[in-house]
Amino acid sequence: MKKNNEKTNVMRILEQNKVDYLSHYYYDTVAISGTEVADVLNQNPGQVFKTLVTIGNSNDHYVFLVPVNKNLNLKKAAKAVNEKSIEMIKSKDLLPLTGYIHGGCSPIGMKKQFKTVIDSSAQDFDTIIFSGGKIGYQVEITINELKKVLLFEMDDISD
Repeated sequence: MKKNNEKTNVMRILEQNKVDYLSHYYYDTVAISGTEVADVLNQNPGQVFKTLVTIGNSNDHYVFLVPVNKNLNLKKAAKAVNEKSIEMIKSKDLLPLTGYIHGGCSPIGMKKQFKTVIDSSAQDFDTIIFSGGKIGYQVEITINELKKVLLFEMDDISD
């Protein structure tokens, strides 16, 4: 049985950088989708974000965070990163590229830092919640605290 005080690499990175965060756990549930995770955590699905990794026409990779109850608009996302077009990477490419598996991908602690864009709706909340780097773990953080460990821009990228 896992313990609630188990730390992920994301949590260790946040602590090393003296970033205030809350951790949420759902590993003992059947939640799979982002909206199910928001539901079992009793959180607003607009405040819980999924991490999506894409590849642009230029072959550069990009990371986008959008609320779990919305979809990434590929045209808006491409415009936000000055690409002609972008598409989601294949699931099999996620682990070798980022170090994370599908369902446990976090914008913090990837093998390489990619240009990251967070949906501007994040500004509607005091904090946002996203993957803690492992299935069953989420972290909650303010945008200002997130700036201590992640370079990102904000833009309207969801539908």
